[in-house]
Amino acid sequence: MQETRQKNVDRPRILIVDDSPLNITVLVGLLKTDYKTLVAKDGEQAFNRVFSEQQPDLILLDIMMPGIDGYEVCRQLKGDPRSKHIPIIFVSAMSDAGDEEKGLALGAVDFIGKPFSPPIILARINTHLALALQKRELEREVYERTKELEMSRKDLVRRLGLAAEYKDNETGLHVQRMAEYARLIALELGFSEHDAETLASAAPMHDIGKLGIPDAILCKPARLTPEEFQVIQGHPEIGARILENPDSELLHIAREIALYHHEKWDGSGYPMGLAGEDIPLVARIASLADVFDALVSTRPYKQPWSVIKAIGLFEEEKGKHFDPNVVDAFKRVLPKILKVKERLAED
Repeated sequence: MQETRQKNVDRPRILIVDDSPLNITVLVGLLKTDYKTLVAKDGEQAFNRVFSEQQPDLILLDIMMPGIDGYEVCRQLKGDPRSKHIPIIFVSAMSDAGDEEKGLALGAVDFIGKPFSPPIILARINTHLALALQKRELEREVYERTKELEMSRKDLVRRLGLAAEYKDNETGLHVQRMAEYARLIALELGFSEHDAETLASAAPMHDIGKLGIPDAILCKPARLTPEEFQVIQGHPEIGARILENPDSELLHIAREIALYHHEKWDGSGYPMGLAGEDIPLVARIASLADVFDALVSTRPYKQPWSVIKAIGLFEEEKGKHFDPNVVDAFKRVLPKILKVKERLAED
């Protein structure tokens, strides 16, 4: 008994949409052995069935019905992300070539004229259910593979960011912290979860251009000469060249951050001397996140600043070095930022 019940649960669900009780009776009798049948007598009932918890796997749809006709039902279902994947077969007495062409143009997978042959309609249903299942499985595999590739790409970006930090005597935790700070600020400024996550994944690459700076300059313990500082100032453009890839959203954002994270709101930064909103917002966010972590962290050459002192600097530099809106957003999410700081603290 339990096995039979399980088979019934697993049977594909077919929604029959037809205003004729006779047609419904014939189709239910034909399908009930192998399928679970759902019934709707007009378009409104069809929508209720489709958007219920037990969504159908396939729809048999009449055209001539009271109220909303089958064409309009098909158009709306195919235009809705929740139902566009459900295969629709028109079953109608309107069987002219023009009727069939219109139905297929609206997104139906097949068109069967009335009166229909039971073996033919069963064969068509089996075929389209199998194709739909195959398509869903393929889409799932593509989604999983894409997700794996995206995770690999993000991991590679993060590791390259770590390489740049280690070259500069920084730590891997620095880029993790500043990436999390940037994500929190971005969300506070209205970024979507996806865009904020992309920013967080790209932010660790901000100093990737330092890989192109000679160690003798980058790791020099004494004060840099003007000529040496000019060489250091070339790292944003080196980073932009390393990250050049117009086909990758992640690398595009990483390139913007690498190229512009030393620009300042008042135009006194480098390498382009951009000002205000001409500086990409992702770079303005990453810049503040990077500076904050550098200020409040221990370095071989300095003791950490207090959070209060760092905030005081941001207030002084608001509208000069930093975007005022970014500073304000940072202050609003400061409790969350401090939790990240504690969680990713250095040993």
